[in-house]
Parts: sequence; C-alpha cells; structure tokens
Amino acid sequence: MNEIILLKLGEVVLKGLNRRSFEDKLTSNVRRRLTHYGSFRVYSKQSTIYVEPQEEDCDLDGAYAACRQVFGIVAATRARSCPKDKDAIFHCARNYLGAQLQAARTFKVETKRADKKFPMNSMEISQYVGGLLHDEYPHLKVDVHAPELCVHVEVREKAAYVHGPSESGAGGLPIGMGGTAVSLLSGGIDSPAASYMIAKRGVKLELVHFYSPPYTSPQALDKVLRLARELTPWCGRMTLHIIPFTEIQEAIRAGCPEDHFTLIMRRFMMRLAQAVAARTGAKALVTGESLGQVASQTMDALAVSDAVCSLPVLRPVIGMDKTEIIAIARRIGTFDTSILPYEDCCTVFTPRHPKTHPHLDEVAAYEKALDIEGLTARALEGAERRTVSMGD
Repeated sequence: MNEIILLKLGEVVLKGLNRRSFEDKLTSNVRRRLTHYGSFRVYSKQSTIYVEPQEEDCDLDGAYAACRQVFGIVAATRARSCPKDKDAIFHCARNYLGAQLQAARTFKVETKRADKKFPMNSMEISQYVGGLLHDEYPHLKVDVHAPELCVHVEVREKAAYVHGPSESGAGGLPIGMGGTAVSLLSGGIDSPAASYMIAKRGVKLELVHFYSPPYTSPQALDKVLRLARELTPWCGRMTLHIIPFTEIQEAIRAGCPEDHFTLIMRRFMMRLAQAVAARTGAKALVTGESLGQVASQTMDALAVSDAVCSLPVLRPVIGMDKTEIIAIARRIGTFDTSILPYEDCCTVFTPRHPKTHPHLDEVAAYEKALDIEGLTARALEGAERRTVSMGD
C-alpha cells in the first residue's frame, strides 16, 4: 500500500468542548499547506491527522517537511499501512523498515492498540512482531530501555500502521484560532522571531514595515520582503503594509529634542500600527522588543510607547537575551537575511545619548510641536500593501 504521513496533535487535544473546532482548523491548514505537493486526502481521527497521497507523483518528501511546519502538529512520521492481521503487520515491518533493522544493533517493538476489538493486546502484538523480527534479523538484540531503533505499530480503526521514530513538529496552536494581530516587522533579528512566536499561539498576522527613502535603500525594503516570505512556511500567507516614514522622522528631527527622537518615533509607529489594526480587524500589536536590550526598551520607555495604544501590545521575546533570539532566528530560517547589511528606518537619526527613563508628560509636551494627526494621515494614505505567500 502507499506510504502515508501521520501527524500527532499537541495541546489541541486538551481543548475540551472547543476541541472539534481546533481540529477542523488544523486539518484545513494542513490541506492548504499541501496544495503545492500534489493531491492528498487529509482527515482527522483519534488525535491523529492522516495524510494519504492520492496520486503516484505526489511529492511526499516535500509534503512531510511542510507538515512539520504547521502549528498545532507536535510530531510527524511517515508510515506504511497494512491489514489488521498480526502476520501482515510483521511483513509490513520487515519490508518497510528492513534497511533500518539491518543497520541497527538493538531494537524494540512498541504498539498502540486504538482498536480495542483487535484480538491481541498491545504487549502481545509487540512480543509477536518482535519475536519474528528477531528471527529474521538474528544480529539484533532486544533493548526495551534505549534501543537504536524503535519499531512502532499502531492498530487503528481503518488499518494497522508501521513506522520508525517520529520527528518533532512545530507545536503550538493552529493559525487562525488565536485571532489576528499586527506585527511590526523591521529588518533585524528580533521582530521576525517575535512574529513566529506569536503565530505559534494560533495568531494570524498582518505585517507592518516603516521605510524612509532616501535614508533607507531599496535593498533594505527587499530585505524585509524576503524576511516576510521566509516566515510564510510557519505563518502562512500574510499582507505586508509598507508605510512611508520619512516625513515623520524629518518632522521629529526638526521639532523635538535629540535624546527623545527614538521614543517619539516609536510612538508614531505604534499609532500607525494601531490604525492598520483598526482597518484589518486585528486585536493586538506585536513587537520584537527585549527588555533592556537598547535604550528604547527600558520599562519606562516601553510604558511611554504603549501610552498611545488602546490595544494590547504583545512582546514574545521580552525576557530573552540576544543569544536566545538568534537561536530562534536560525531555527526558522530568518537569521541569514536579518544580518544582511541594509539598515531600516530605526537607525535613521539615532540620538547620541537617548533618553532611557522618559516621563510621559514631557514626551507629550514635545509632541505638541508636531502635526500628529496630519503626519499620521499622510503616512497611511501612502501605505502600500503586498501579499506574501509560499512560492513567491
């Protein structure tokens, strides 16, 4: 029979009365991710999603890799199905895992019997299949504690399935079950990692990027577009809202004290991101700020930035150091792009001695020199929207 993919659900199984809606969303997300790899039948039963190829030319390798990046999947394995018969299970294990059995020195058979009508219990199946495999491969020794190869047998409603060890999935919750948020995406390391982490909690993302020509180059914008595309295997299709920021930054430089440039700039970014949230129905903002990493990320500075927002501001990497954030960036594939030498608008007009412990009343007084409403409206009018999706 055809090789299939088995996907194990993570915390979705703990959702009680809401579990069905989570499973349906996860199954839908898996189907959507597999459209580039051929025709598959995807369905959920007994806390497992089954991915069955319907055509000979399906790209099972690509489909398997894609499934492991779907949030909500805690583990994945490729398996071979066979009839629910003890000898058929042995033959399937011998044929499907023969090369691995030949290469291993120790093994065990581990069985899960989801079909309680099957005449043998889990231990009896493991002993029977394990005994025949030991006869077939006499060099193998049984090690029930730390075997080199674990042969897994699952006896389920439709068939029996044989596979080797599972590989980890993305974990988290299905995209779309946690609402929508606007994530501020710069060209650095932190904000893509933060976007990934909040998407892992089932949140659909709208991305916002601020660019300041001629102070920032076209290459800097291309870099951000590339980062957005690199997030799509995890986050799915997203819209990137590209907002011109030059006029705002020049107005801040002309009308505000230098040590407050970054703070007031951040407040404008939050105002604009919240306006995008209002347009898109998003319920929160997401940033890549890490406490104390730079002057604008002290508790006082963050409080001043948040004062212009009525929506919650989510900061997934707030308690991480740079090494931890870099590890996430490497794992999700954004690090090499993030370190390309094209700087974004956050580096424009950087103060020599930024204010680290600002006072809200003082900042608000400085902003009275600015046409906040007009600057914000013109920036939003000039915004460009680009859809990024897998395969772009």
